[in-house]
Amino acid sequence: MRYIATIFWAVLISFVLSYVLSSMAGESLDLVATLVVAAIFSIVIFLLGDGLLRQRNEQ
Repeated sequence: MRYIATIFWAVLISFVLSYVLSSMAGESLDLVATLVVAAIFSIVIFLLGDGLLRQRNEQ
């Protein structure tokens, strides 16, 4: 459940960020680039949550 929630929020935040920035630049919204950013964002969150931050709490 935690992974699904992370992916959901990463996609939602990426879409909002992409929409705002593309509107400010006067360009169209690129859905593929938005999904790529969301995937990268999710992977970074998974690595931080399961890897680095959990190791610090165990020490």
